[in-house]
Amino acid sequence: MSENKKILVINFGGIGDEILFLPTLKSLKTTYPDCKITLALEARSKSIKDLTDTIDDMILLSPKSKNKYVEMLKLIYNARKGHYDIVISSGGNKFIPILLFLTGIKKRYGFNTGKLSKIFLTESVTLNKNQYASKMYHDLITPITDVKNEIPEISVPQTEKIPNSILIHPGVSKISVQKNMIKTITPQIWTDVIKILLNNGKHVTLTGGPDDKDVIEQILHSISPLNKPNFENCYGKTKNLMDLAILISKYEKFICSDSAPLHIGVGVKTRTYVIFGSTDNKKLVPECDYVTVLKTNDDCPIKPCLWEHRQTTCQELKCLQFRADDIANEVLK
Repeated sequence: MSENKKILVINFGGIGDEILFLPTLKSLKTTYPDCKITLALEARSKSIKDLTDTIDDMILLSPKSKNKYVEMLKLIYNARKGHYDIVISSGGNKFIPILLFLTGIKKRYGFNTGKLSKIFLTESVTLNKNQYASKMYHDLITPITDVKNEIPEISVPQTEKIPNSILIHPGVSKISVQKNMIKTITPQIWTDVIKILLNNGKHVTLTGGPDDKDVIEQILHSISPLNKPNFENCYGKTKNLMDLAILISKYEKFICSDSAPLHIGVGVKTRTYVIFGSTDNKKLVPECDYVTVLKTNDDCPIKPCLWEHRQTTCQELKCLQFRADDIANEVLK
């Protein structure tokens, strides 16, 4: 099928959400090889374009700002101006169907959020949140294609792995921290994990982005006196997401938190170990043999709770009380 369609796709969220959406975009490109895809997304996630060639254009918005209604008018204006053939939205708000109708785009697809979906959408699909998020997003296009790509794939130059190597990305986004969504272990535990790995002869490299400055500095303060020749600090050396993807692909193993780098590790198929606390790993990790989920054996009766029962994490954080030995030993297996 080679129809030259113009497709508008709307997916608001962080970088992780956009990476999880990549299989949907890939299937659209496979179905319509000559199509032009415009992605409407949050401005903070615009760097997703570094990781894919499926996005032809972007509409940058701030839908969660105090001017959110102005931003929606901006979206409608750009949608009408673009003369698109198809619009697809991942939003779960019950008013999304009206928003899509106002774009004037003939074919409109989204999740079934109630009566308005039946009135204003060309076709709606059942929203199944109890599955891997990439599969959930991909359900949106089942009315228009049988093609299935359900795990993100990120193409990087083929290079040999650094022997005996482990890359560590300890941080999470500042937005999640500011909103009291604690999703990783303390800098001290990260430091202890690194020390154990170094003492076992591993080549350990530390990396991170601008949001990770504080945790990186705390770790380096404890690591630098060791003067270990097999430790390397790559913080600040990756300038964009593709740089990070290339770096992750060079290592035999990758340890990270529940954050966007997890999805990059999945995308480049590096053996990945990810710290999980209050979030549901089944929704964020695909069923594959190269990702290991690390969780504590706490007795929390409502775990996973973040998004399921709470909008912020609790103060006890039993689900993140890891022992450095347990993490390191799992990685050293």
